[in-house]
Amino acid sequence: MAVTDEAIEKIKGMIVSGALRPGDRLPKESELAAELGLSRNSLREAVRALSLIRILDVRQGDGTYVTSLDPQLLLEALSFVVDFHRDDTVLEFLAVRRILEPAATALAATRISERQLDLLGDQLDKLGDAPSVEDLVACDLEFHRGIGQAASNSVLCSLLDGLSGPTTRARVWRGLTQEDAVGRTLREHRAILAALRDRDAEAARSWATVHIASVEQWLRSTL
Repeated sequence: MAVTDEAIEKIKGMIVSGALRPGDRLPKESELAAELGLSRNSLREAVRALSLIRILDVRQGDGTYVTSLDPQLLLEALSFVVDFHRDDTVLEFLAVRRILEPAATALAATRISERQLDLLGDQLDKLGDAPSVEDLVACDLEFHRGIGQAASNSVLCSLLDGLSGPTTRARVWRGLTQEDAVGRTLREHRAILAALRDRDAEAARSWATVHIASVEQWLRSTL
């Protein structure tokens, strides 16, 4: 194991064991290096690496702290990595969305508030019956983000948010080239919203599956 990797593992062990908790300030560099049996250079590299993935927060002139370790904060690193996807992996992202999105939508059906339902409805109403493809895709992202938030599971919401980006271009392409893609998407959104209003988790799950699978099926046949 590389020296820096060993340093990362030792700091991770302190956090996992509870020796360092969210919001805690790390001991001084010299003290922590001695405690962990590390050189100050390897400790510094480990701290730099852990700050990049939002485990640690280095505050200039103040010290280094463990972050809140909130899932949304930690999963920002996933969004960064996802941005480097290749076009030939878009189908794989859609396949993962087809697994997670229906689960989130079913959860939302049991947890969504009236205010959240009204916000989703307002989004669709403002979009109208004949939006541009760009406006539709932008609304689609917000619509699914709203459902993810309504599911009240921060990990699931963050995962879905990170997975949406790589499929955006495919959704725009579909809207521009497939006949009635815009109308079909609007109808599917309305059906999902109706199921959410009825608090029907299985109907919500089914419509979300149809919605994601239709994009996946189109892209598969196009490629």
